[in-house]
Amino acid sequence: MQKLLTALIAPAIAAVALTVAPGAAEAQSRIKDIVSIEGVRSNQLVGYGLVVGLNGTGDSVRNSPFTRQSLEGMMERQGVNIRGANLNTKNVAAVMVTAELPPFATPGSRLDVSVSAMGDAKSLLGGTLLVTALQGADGEVYAVSQGAVQTGAVSASGSSGSSITRGVPTAGRIASGGVVERETGFDLASMPSVRLTLRNPDFTTAQRIAAAINETYPQTAFAENGTVVAIRAPQNFGMAGFLSRVENLPVQIDSPARVIIDEVNGVIVMGEAVRISTVAVAQGNLTVSVQETPMVSQPEPFSRGGQTVVVPQSDVSISEDAGREMRLVGGSTSLSTLVNGLNALGVSPRDMISILQAIKAAGALQAEIEVI
Repeated sequence: MQKLLTALIAPAIAAVALTVAPGAAEAQSRIKDIVSIEGVRSNQLVGYGLVVGLNGTGDSVRNSPFTRQSLEGMMERQGVNIRGANLNTKNVAAVMVTAELPPFATPGSRLDVSVSAMGDAKSLLGGTLLVTALQGADGEVYAVSQGAVQTGAVSASGSSGSSITRGVPTAGRIASGGVVERETGFDLASMPSVRLTLRNPDFTTAQRIAAAINETYPQTAFAENGTVVAIRAPQNFGMAGFLSRVENLPVQIDSPARVIIDEVNGVIVMGEAVRISTVAVAQGNLTVSVQETPMVSQPEPFSRGGQTVVVPQSDVSISEDAGREMRLVGGSTSLSTLVNGLNALGVSPRDMISILQAIKAAGALQAEIEVI
């Protein structure tokens, strides 16, 4: 009876293994993780303003003419004329204010802003940014910012001149310190079609994205090239609702064979598609050592005109490691087999970089080498 059960169960287990193994080996990602929607992006904002309330750590007004002019202009708008006066305050600093306007931001929504000193201010700790208009690349004002600056840094100094600084006290952030005043005007709902842009262009991946979308929503997607996939929403879907369904569809990613080498840090990263044809590799080290030993030469006793001189004595030696026998590497059908073959050489990552470059020169590495 037990033999009969084994005979019946074994084929079923084998069938399940054959069914599960290919799916487990195929790494899939959501479309939203590998593409971006054309036009749906953030915008950079920048502005110029003043930070006040500093404890003597602001700009030297005499050395920073832009701070002086800004202070005079601000005071005139408040009805106070200080032009020509002898200003010697160090509680004010001129700063550049930057922010990132998210896509579809509406008037009244909040955003974080970054504040950076322009002059010779020592620290922005404890300062308050006055109302500053933030402009886009087109010159239009899209947000205004104001609030207390948080630097997250510590700076202290003594009367003897010793000082200590942790972090960057001349730069800080204002959480939710900006208020959006104007929309970008990107109307996604009225668009009949949009274009999906692959972050890593690849023709195979683009075709798979179009096929996955058309399988669920027929005749709605078309791969224009290896970077762009154009999609059109069905009649019973709005564009936003259609994108929310499309971006969660799973797709198997394909990528070219590439080896990334960081020679500075000795880092090697290989893609899953990298293959090496069967090659024989041997590696050894040659060390040349030169040692200088100074020797003193003195004249004979009671000799005339003799001088004591230092005569260098050189000792040159050459040592060569026996190395390892020549090994066969390559002919691999998987990345794990390739890695095991390279590890069998028993060399350091920096030596491995030279070996991979030599294998590429021999025409046995079916991958692109990129040095960063």
